[in-house]
Amino acid sequence: MSTGAAEAMTGAVPRDQSLADWLTTRIARYETRTLDWDALKFQADFDPKYRRAQMRYVGTGGTGVGKDDNTVPAEHFTFSTMVLPAGCEGPMHVHRDVEEVFFIVRGHRIRMMFEAGEERWETVLGERDLVSVPPGVYRGLVNEGMEEALMCVMLGTARPERPTYPPDHPLAKVRRP
Repeated sequence: MSTGAAEAMTGAVPRDQSLADWLTTRIARYETRTLDWDALKFQADFDPKYRRAQMRYVGTGGTGVGKDDNTVPAEHFTFSTMVLPAGCEGPMHVHRDVEEVFFIVRGHRIRMMFEAGEERWETVLGERDLVSVPPGVYRGLVNEGMEEALMCVMLGTARPERPTYPPDHPLAKVRRP
């Protein structure tokens, strides 16, 4: 390894930790994750069709969960999975500060809806399909499949702002915890 590469590598490791100790804090194992059906409970309490579960890996994402000590610290993005029961909906919402990426791991008919200004567009995503939604574009989804789907969600910032809903959407008036 060149001297420059060695210096760059040791520059990233905190001085009071070994590489192994530091990298151990950056591992999130599936067996230590739990499905959080309460992360978006305020939506499901409003209407059961919004019931979904988040499993966090890097940071807490945009669901409004304030803290989760069982995640890898977020620096530049967040990463979680979402369990989407058959028929569930993710309501239209917008992140004005961040790009959001959805990757369908398992599932065959995830209808994605988008709105920007006066334009509306829809598409259906299936297994291993991905969409990257720029900041300021409303996005929502419906699992039209007959089975539960699994989706990865990535937000391009360490601490995204909470999403907001269109003013005419019923969830815009629901008080969040």
